[in-house]
Amino acid sequence: MLLAMDTSTRYGGVALTHEGRVVASHTWYSRYNHTAELMPAVVHILEHLSLTAADLDGVAVALGPGGFSALRVGISAAKGLVLVAKKPIIGVGTLDLEAHPFIGSGAPVCALLEAGREECATALFGPGGARIREDRVCNAGDLMAEIEVEISGPAIFCGEGVVLWREQIENRFGANAQIVRPIPAARVWALAVIGQEKLAAGESDDLTTLQPEYLRMPSIGVPKRRDRIPQGGRQVWKPVR
Repeated sequence: MLLAMDTSTRYGGVALTHEGRVVASHTWYSRYNHTAELMPAVVHILEHLSLTAADLDGVAVALGPGGFSALRVGISAAKGLVLVAKKPIIGVGTLDLEAHPFIGSGAPVCALLEAGREECATALFGPGGARIREDRVCNAGDLMAEIEVEISGPAIFCGEGVVLWREQIENRFGANAQIVRPIPAARVWALAVIGQEKLAAGESDDLTTLQPEYLRMPSIGVPKRRDRIPQGGRQVWKPVR
């Protein structure tokens, strides 16, 4: 039995999988980084099947990219569970989760997650499922130009970011753009399935080194631009308000 936990975006979810099949799941929308919803959801889903943390074979957690605080909530909770229960932990990138249902379809896949500032975190997968390039944050124009170079013919666009860029994608690629409306529950289901597969293969991550996957640092950590203003013959720094 494996527990999956995803708090990458405003949509969170937990799921339990057994022998390759999801047996229970719960998803929700949070305005507060999942601090109020996550652990009650975990307790509920375990009690629903008369389980405790000791009954789990492992825990899978989404690593991001996503909301900075939201990711820390999920990963910290997952680490706490496996530390107490002495079980393995498996981390999976959130863009991999968005793309998972479509890998192997024979078409290239572009997975998108909103990253703020009218940008998206993006991952590109070839028809065989291999990544075409490193994941990165970019604006719509840069991504469209890149796809025109890297991909010819129909492509699948998936993930929560398609809501933001749907119009640009349709205008640029027309009928070649197969845009999939995001379903919140699909991501945690993918996490449960991938986590179970990794666990069955004997794969797990190091509890002490497992960290969120941030494609850029949070804007709150970037110093504000400061202008130089002459004052009494000296140059002083004055913050821009």
